[in-house]
Amino acid sequence: MDYYEDPYPTYSTTFLTMAAQNQKAVVLLKRFGDLAVTSLAVPKPSKGEVLIKVHSTALNPVDWKVQKFGAFITEESAFPAVLGMDLAGEVVELGEGVTQWKIGDRVFCQTSYDKGEGSFQQYAIAGAEMLATIPSNISYDQASTLPVAITAPYVALYCAKPNGLGFEPPVTAGGRGKYAGTPIVILGGPSSVGQFAIQLAKLSGFSPIITTSSPKHKEWLLSLGATDIIDRSLPLDSTKEAIGKITDKPILTVIDTISSEETQNVGLDLLAPSGQLGLVLYAIEGLVAKAEAQGKFVVSVMGMKKLPHLAELLRGFYGNISKLLEHDDIKPNKVEVLPDGLNSVADGLKRLEENKVSGVKLVAHPQETE
Repeated sequence: MDYYEDPYPTYSTTFLTMAAQNQKAVVLLKRFGDLAVTSLAVPKPSKGEVLIKVHSTALNPVDWKVQKFGAFITEESAFPAVLGMDLAGEVVELGEGVTQWKIGDRVFCQTSYDKGEGSFQQYAIAGAEMLATIPSNISYDQASTLPVAITAPYVALYCAKPNGLGFEPPVTAGGRGKYAGTPIVILGGPSSVGQFAIQLAKLSGFSPIITTSSPKHKEWLLSLGATDIIDRSLPLDSTKEAIGKITDKPILTVIDTISSEETQNVGLDLLAPSGQLGLVLYAIEGLVAKAEAQGKFVVSVMGMKKLPHLAELLRGFYGNISKLLEHDDIKPNKVEVLPDGLNSVADGLKRLEENKVSGVKLVAHPQETE
């Protein structure tokens, strides 16, 4: 066995001297290339970083899009590249200057595709400032569903314009419940992003919270805070009619958690003049110009932790999210655990690409890789 399996109940800062230097990881061999499970060196945390033993990592659509479209990772020197951006595990080594964490802490975070940081590996490094504690009522699997999927709607709703819609975050003194009586429409409620968008909207006080979904997810979405569910298969005119029966107030905020060509057009058409549309993908050609002509605002969100304009916003969020989880104000996604550790990641990403996942988050256990 050429990777580290920890036989000890606790860790020390001498982890790397005790452990083998290799680990298992899923790598993208080259741009537009294949994914492979291989052995890599365990990364070493630098100043301000920690090394995390990854117990659970969630899969996201962005991972297969990086492989298929060559996005984000473009330099030859970056390959082989470890994918994965959702990580939950325990701290096993501290970099220089890290005092806010200790060995054995249970944490989760959003990673990046930078060297050493991808979550599709058994050990990953992460910046100490962007970690969150996993409360005792949340498992590693549950915690791993959070980072990417909750960051996207959080940025869409609460980042200042023009990078977001500019609402006051619910983690501030005046933000909780501030938007009571203000309707919001969330397209794609059962998606991972949609589920968190609903919960954030509830924390902010939006009402009614209207979402689109197939009927089978109705009860779960109502439990998260949605007030009204509209069948996603309805044509646009019928959707507008259904919304009109729910509220007579103009719809000034739509979050499109799917952001396909169809849903982007629907989202824009649902808005009243001066309304705002938040997308989780790039706007389709012509949409922004069409919106401007109608006096509407469209923002495409990049919910990535390392973007400079998001640093302060996300530090504030990660500093409060553990309490939200502990108090059941935020509920993680439902989980489907993939078999065979990292060996099933490629198949899981294929399922996401083929739109064969609904209402759950696919999660892998790197430590179970043989």
